[in-house]
Amino acid sequence: MTVTAWLAVAVFLGAYALIATEKIHRVAAALGGAGIMLLIHATDAGAAFFDERTGIDWNVIFLLLGMMIIVGVLKLTGIFEYLAIWAAKRAKGRPYRLMVLLVVITALASALLDNVTTVLLIAPVTFLVCERLALPAAPFLIAEAMASNIGGAATLVGDPPNIIIASRAGLSFNDFLIHMAPLVVVLMIVFIGMCRILFRRHFRYDPERAAEIMALNEREAIADPRLLGQSLVVLALVMIAFVLHPVLHYEPSVVAILGAGILVAATKVTTQDAIREVEWPTLVFFAGLFVMVGALVETGVIGRISQAAAEATQGQLGLTAMGLLWASAALSAIVDNIPYVATMSPIVDGLVQANGGDGPAQVLWWALAFGADLGGNATAVGAAANVVILGIAARNGTPISFWQFTKYGLIVTAVTITLTVPYLWLRYLA
Repeated sequence: MTVTAWLAVAVFLGAYALIATEKIHRVAAALGGAGIMLLIHATDAGAAFFDERTGIDWNVIFLLLGMMIIVGVLKLTGIFEYLAIWAAKRAKGRPYRLMVLLVVITALASALLDNVTTVLLIAPVTFLVCERLALPAAPFLIAEAMASNIGGAATLVGDPPNIIIASRAGLSFNDFLIHMAPLVVVLMIVFIGMCRILFRRHFRYDPERAAEIMALNEREAIADPRLLGQSLVVLALVMIAFVLHPVLHYEPSVVAILGAGILVAATKVTTQDAIREVEWPTLVFFAGLFVMVGALVETGVIGRISQAAAEATQGQLGLTAMGLLWASAALSAIVDNIPYVATMSPIVDGLVQANGGDGPAQVLWWALAFGADLGGNATAVGAAANVVILGIAARNGTPISFWQFTKYGLIVTAVTITLTVPYLWLRYLA
């Protein structure tokens, strides 16, 4: 590698260490790292801001911005208080039952929407219900972020890496349902059982709080029925457009921004109220992270790592699939899985063709998808949903540290990837 490439690796590792140790704020670390990458010419303005492969993913940024505005308007209606009381009453105030209910809803929604949109919608409900039951919100938020990444793996539209893979491999929505969804159902059942163990010390049942919740009428929480109706219509249209992405060919970011614009223009909500819930630090953090990772792509670092992992398997399909699965999980834990998959897809395409194209060789695409989607759970910066959850938690006075998330994420990723191994082997390689 060139001197610039080595410097880029050093800058990235330094910024990552600062984010992990929280010596300085993660936004400062990401922006500082991005600035140094530009300073040492590991990337330039064109590559950082305008290149689809190595630049800031503006689709992600504007998807987040649009959905944050929609959620901000929804919050004014009282719908989140309504859902919080409804969920607590269905769980009868029992913390574990409540977590199961929330993670199942999150996983199902993430299969239909993208996982970032799902956590933006479920997080406000979580804060409210935890406040009502005097429960710590952090364990519930962490579990929801992980459930969104697992559930999002089931469909083409559930996780951004799946969209990239589908485009490169020519896979359909139904292909993902047939090949990914069966294992995702199993993984969610296992994950629900793991939640009981991982978060058991946080499940404190308060009979008095539970009784107070059961006595509430959730309908009284709706503050503005007219605004709620308008908001739900816009949200429904946005969700339908997300699901119909393969047909309409509108990027989710475009749909989200259009929905936000229509909602603000068609209602009496002021601009100030609409943007009050926007997580600006989270958006800036993503921009810095994209520039840093893009610099690693631009200097060839990620490509070399991926290529080396592929060459190490010596052309054996089974070994290649397993190596790809574990390598993708490991690398997606360190860098965001979106640029990783964008970089790795051409390499996997070549491997698929070298192994006969269709048929058994297709297992390589599923290994890449499972590795990237599930590996995103390993650390706090492995997937977009994780970063969004951390930003929302900090904004609501319940900060979740990098290691608080990661100590659970590493366990969940290790278990889910281990369970993926026999699934891929028995279904495609045996």
